[in-house]
Amino acid sequence: MRQPKRLSPIPGPKSQTIFRQEQKNLAPGLQGFALMAEVVMERGQGSWLTDVDGNEYIDFIGGIGVNGLGHSHPRYVKALQSQLEKLSVGSFTSEARAKLVQKVAEHTPGRINQLQLYSSGAEAVESAMRLAKCYTGKWEFLSFWGAFHGKTLGVMGLLGDGQKQKYGPFAPGCHTLPAFPDCYRCPLQLEPGRCGFACLELFEKAAKTQTTGAIAAVLVEPCQGTAGNIIPPKGWLKALQEVTKRLGALLICDEMITGFGRTGSFFASDDFGVEPDIITVGKSFGGGFPVSGLLTREEISKAEPWSKPSGSSSSYGGNPLAAMAALTTIEVIEEEKLCENSRLMGERLLGHFQRFKEKFPFVGEVRGKGLFLGIELVKDRETKEPLSEARMKEFYREGVQRGFLAMSYKPTIRFQPALTIDADTLDAGAGILEEMFTDMASRGDWR
Repeated sequence: MRQPKRLSPIPGPKSQTIFRQEQKNLAPGLQGFALMAEVVMERGQGSWLTDVDGNEYIDFIGGIGVNGLGHSHPRYVKALQSQLEKLSVGSFTSEARAKLVQKVAEHTPGRINQLQLYSSGAEAVESAMRLAKCYTGKWEFLSFWGAFHGKTLGVMGLLGDGQKQKYGPFAPGCHTLPAFPDCYRCPLQLEPGRCGFACLELFEKAAKTQTTGAIAAVLVEPCQGTAGNIIPPKGWLKALQEVTKRLGALLICDEMITGFGRTGSFFASDDFGVEPDIITVGKSFGGGFPVSGLLTREEISKAEPWSKPSGSSSSYGGNPLAAMAALTTIEVIEEEKLCENSRLMGERLLGHFQRFKEKFPFVGEVRGKGLFLGIELVKDRETKEPLSEARMKEFYREGVQRGFLAMSYKPTIRFQPALTIDADTLDAGAGILEEMFTDMASRGDWR
């Protein structure tokens, strides 16, 4: 079984030099895991990365869900090179875009068959909010505790991760309400499976008391990412759809992180038996190229002024290069059966995690759907007190030293490796994680 190769201290001399040069002029605020690692990556292949000093790493971060096809997939590279030589910018129809919109419609739930294209996730979510206003004539929006829908000002009022300080005031009508079903840490302190979705009852009551009743849409991630890769119980999303209908609102499923194979199917909402009114997509959609989209039914897409010429457009949206990136990504997912691989490899990785839970007293919870998984590390299984973030940052750096990259800098560790990952690479990464857990258990420094 291949193991990460180490040729120098980490970070190595070349990484240190380049990293320090960049920090002189790069504004603060880069992804925390990149700043903590201080390594400079030179190339990647599949689920492997190599830094400028020749050190290798197994990548279980995957660009936080962006790297669906793995690094430098040969077909993807060839397709983008070919398109770049022909045409890369502009809003005129291209053959790639014409094929893309048709290809996406082959996989969408129910009657959803209209696609508009953008560059970033937040851009697509804000467009979805504008469309919901145009279609319903209403102006209020609801999201959940723990939600993440982007960092632009129009959508920041719907962030539920507690990171909104100093950014107010927000757009009027944005409400973040309780409570997404994090059943391990139930916000209502109820027993999972016997609560009758009490969190949704609270959500509906809060919606009726905290709004003016002019609710255009409810925004929800079918599985919450930033909150810790939370998987809702079976039937919850369908029940939310019924609540949304009673509120007279549209249901927007933000599938940036769950779409295009991540949870084992093209769309998590479809897998949960739900046809949303609007879906937003990104991350794995472009296989690494910055492309996002909004999906909806034809009757909703005709709402004005969103539907008027230039009413929902974007300067970069659907350009030929972006369209080719997304089209090729979907074709590779289809032909290499990556949804199936996501399910199988996800089950395999979750099996490793369940064994860790039996072996290590600080593993409080493991969960996953496809290659969208999480582990919660706790000081005590009874109290569920999480390990300190200071300890977890040390844990992350230990992983970097061993050539293992995961979002392990918080007590809820998130895993979203490439959909192309093979069993040997997956087992190698899980093996390194088990070694790290074994060392932490022997030192006893998790208490």
